[in-house]
Amino acid sequence: MDSKSKDFLFKYLNNASPTGFETSGQEIWLDYIRPYIDDYFTDTYGSVAAIINPEAKYKVVIEAHADEISWFVNYITDQGYIYVVRNGGSDHQIAPSKRVNIHTKNGVVKGIFGWPAIHVRKDKEDSPTLKNIFIDVGASSKKEVEDMGIHVGSVITFDDELMELNDKYLVGRALDNRIGGFMIAEVARRIKENGIELPFGLYVVNAVQEEIGLRGAEMIAHRIKPNLAIITDVTHDTNSPMYDKITSGDISCGDGPAVCYGPAVQNNVLDMIIGIAEKEQIPFQRRAASRSTGTDTDAFAYSNEGVASALISIPLKYMHTTVETCAKDDLENTIQLIYETVIQVKDGQDFRYMK
Repeated sequence: MDSKSKDFLFKYLNNASPTGFETSGQEIWLDYIRPYIDDYFTDTYGSVAAIINPEAKYKVVIEAHADEISWFVNYITDQGYIYVVRNGGSDHQIAPSKRVNIHTKNGVVKGIFGWPAIHVRKDKEDSPTLKNIFIDVGASSKKEVEDMGIHVGSVITFDDELMELNDKYLVGRALDNRIGGFMIAEVARRIKENGIELPFGLYVVNAVQEEIGLRGAEMIAHRIKPNLAIITDVTHDTNSPMYDKITSGDISCGDGPAVCYGPAVQNNVLDMIIGIAEKEQIPFQRRAASRSTGTDTDAFAYSNEGVASALISIPLKYMHTTVETCAKDDLENTIQLIYETVIQVKDGQDFRYMK
């Protein structure tokens, strides 16, 4: 990672892009990738496809999702306290004492998730739930809150930024999955800077609204109608405490990207990726998805008449918290595996099991 890509990474990850409100992050992403592509388009809800060789008939997608989990203002009390509902899979248990940004038309309003002091909890230890977590913006009435520009439906993100940990890890909110957006942008950059002439159209897709049901991928898959889709997302590091490897598998940060087995994963594509990883000596891990992958892979695989799809995931500790953690080595190896896969795809390559 050079200084240019690192600056982009920190700017992109520190920006807020909650589900349904991804535009500012998409603009940062597009500004970075624009020198390495030939064209791009955006759709109605904000997904972006950056394209190399847009006139080519055979289409390959590499994709990540651009949104992060967040909250919505749901109710404002007469005393000026704010109760919330989730926008995506936000974790109520980590909320108390967290600082937040409430996004309004007048700009960001600062707030905090309050919580009763330990002194008054001796006889009753309530756990945080959606029914009792609340935000304090320093107001003493509902009108004062509303005068700040806050209303029901205002979106809220945690106020946490990206940092490096022990020079080996990246830590922050929203690595799920803007770290994927960073990786696919770096693939496009390497293709351009290495002078690679692709024989097909490459669509580098940053899709919106994955966190509430793969919605952006559903829309853009039908528009592109790709022949091949390689999706990248995060997957759980199961070697940190409190995970059960029997049910969650054995994945560890630092041991390389994880390739996924599952019905939505096309096995010929998967075998190609594994063969490339072995040939290029890129470390990788294996994981299995019982039914669906829970990622945009499912949306692409089952779109149109069926799209040959595969999933390459970067291991992540503490998913859906403000301290999501990935290894720098995994970041580089995931980028490299996607890059090596893309440049070895043949024009018109047919992945069908039976011909």
